[in-house]
Amino acid sequence: MTLSSVAQPLPLWQQLQATGVALAAVAQGVSASAALLRVPSALRSGVQSLLFASLRNWGRAHALRGILAQRKPPPEVDSLLCVALALSWLPEQAPYEPFTLVNQAVEAAKRSPKMKAQATFVNACLRRFLRERDALVAVTNKDLQASWNHPVWWIELLQHDHPNHWQQILRADLVPAPMVMRVNVRRIERSALAAQWLALGIMAHPVGPYGLMLVNPLPVDRIPGFAQGLCSVQDGGAQLAAPLLLGALPDHGKHRRILDACAAPGGKSAHLLELSDAQVVSLDIDEVRCERITGNLQRLGLSAQVVAADALKVNDWWDGQAFDAILLDAPCTASGIVRRHPDVVWLRRASDVAQLGKLQQSLLHTLWPLLKPGGVMLYCTCSVFRREGQAQVKSFLQHNTQAHGLPCVGHLLPQNSNNNGGVTDNLPSDHDGFFYALLQKPLD
Repeated sequence: MTLSSVAQPLPLWQQLQATGVALAAVAQGVSASAALLRVPSALRSGVQSLLFASLRNWGRAHALRGILAQRKPPPEVDSLLCVALALSWLPEQAPYEPFTLVNQAVEAAKRSPKMKAQATFVNACLRRFLRERDALVAVTNKDLQASWNHPVWWIELLQHDHPNHWQQILRADLVPAPMVMRVNVRRIERSALAAQWLALGIMAHPVGPYGLMLVNPLPVDRIPGFAQGLCSVQDGGAQLAAPLLLGALPDHGKHRRILDACAAPGGKSAHLLELSDAQVVSLDIDEVRCERITGNLQRLGLSAQVVAADALKVNDWWDGQAFDAILLDAPCTASGIVRRHPDVVWLRRASDVAQLGKLQQSLLHTLWPLLKPGGVMLYCTCSVFRREGQAQVKSFLQHNTQAHGLPCVGHLLPQNSNNNGGVTDNLPSDHDGFFYALLQKPLD
């Protein structure tokens, strides 16, 4: 093997350049996942890490850029500046030495046809930042968005909804989530899979009844047993859904007919089938995402009736047979899973909360008649906003006398395994933010 045949590390300037392009796409409303698909595969892993770190510090970076360049520069330059500032403003958390980041960001500008003419400007801004870092950061500390790296409307809504825990929620959002696997207990016991991993040097800790948290995350294709259907990626909080619904049914849902509405990518459908002999109908409006449901079920050795249709257009997909149970994982702001998707806070708008609330309300009222007398619906969202959780269910119960609530989790706040400031909620350990409510239809 010659030296030239050994893969060489990609230069940092090239990664920063690509990260800036991806951040500019997010600024235009493109999801981080979609933006990363545009990045060359050789760069993607490194760029994802830098992009997510930049997104978690975008509020601070934007405020700093506003001081350094009061007139907003072109989008590509603005994003590159924000990437460099986001990654270097807090030296103890910087992935590289701040001087290195600045040097390489300037190099990225020099090597870009779109930014070459602005390279001197980029250099001047970033060199000033290095000289005056402490003073500039002190000024931005007065900026609420900069201090918490969330939009002001988001912060104010959390202050209203969770007056005792809004700070802890914001802190938890900014810590990357761990990789948690759900064990397919139809195929293997959790302790047995953990032992297999440990023998291969892969350490994992139990999470809830069915989860294993990897000490060091791995690509799924390198996790022993994943391809064979022994486990799936699913946060510990999301793993509550299937047990909550099945636990409210006679015989733990045995031979029951269950609708999983808004089911893609199929994690909750799969968990229902791993834990019971229920007949599951997995419904989603997106045909492509329905293919993902089918693929995930096949990998796990499970089967369900997968239907691509709009849940609100009942006549297009329902066969007239009522369901024993319905799992409604309603579309929401995703405000509870920011740890995994740091772009969410910058893609959402304040108006989205009300708009999604109307959709959730429509889904609740449309699907409720499809439930048998005595049947149970689990309503859930991956949101910490009360408009999408507690308030939504309270309104539904007030306007539907043929429904009553069963004891359930309620709002589950995001929490890191180190407790990250002491979030007091209803589960120990590490999980994203969710809302769960069990609703039952009377027998008469």
